[in-house]
Amino acid sequence: MEKVVVIDARAHMYGRLASTVAKQLLIGQHVVIVRAEAVTMSGGLVRQKMKFSRFLRLRMNTKPSKGPIHFRSPARILWRSIRGMIPHKTKRGASALERLKVFEGIPQPYDKMKRVVVPDALKILRMQSKHKFCTLGRLASEVGWKYGEVLGELEQKRLAESKEYYVAKKASKKAVADAQAGAAKQLGAAAGLLTTVGM
Repeated sequence: MEKVVVIDARAHMYGRLASTVAKQLLIGQHVVIVRAEAVTMSGGLVRQKMKFSRFLRLRMNTKPSKGPIHFRSPARILWRSIRGMIPHKTKRGASALERLKVFEGIPQPYDKMKRVVVPDALKILRMQSKHKFCTLGRLASEVGWKYGEVLGELEQKRLAESKEYYVAKKASKKAVADAQAGAAKQLGAAAGLLTTVGM
């Protein structure tokens, strides 16, 4: 279970993704969630903003300056929701929460690692086509998150680098395949004999 699973959160349903990840953390899986700003929330932006505004008005009776803590960044908002689905005040829950990392964008070294999706939480499979929705990044920008534009620039840079890498990798694979085909052609009948002796 030590292997880290990197989940690309783009176009996943917020609650479904959070509950699935919480279960995996509790059974010992290490999970990294990237592109938290692209998570989908059901309900339009106005509705979600009203709900978040009500949440921001919550205060502690005895010492209002102390809590609760209201995060504005998409990664921390998603992290807090997952924390709410885990018994984080117990030893088991605290150790489960330590196995979780959530990021906006795709920072290094996760940009070079294989990323997976959660089919049970995908928007295209779980939401009706005409239903209103908004992204967590858009909501966060409306309630005080200031790094949306910076993140957009970094993502454009990452996508350009990724495209260059893909083109180079494709060319390298083609060169290897051409070389193998050329070698097989030169060997001719001897190629079958070499195969039988395991070379």
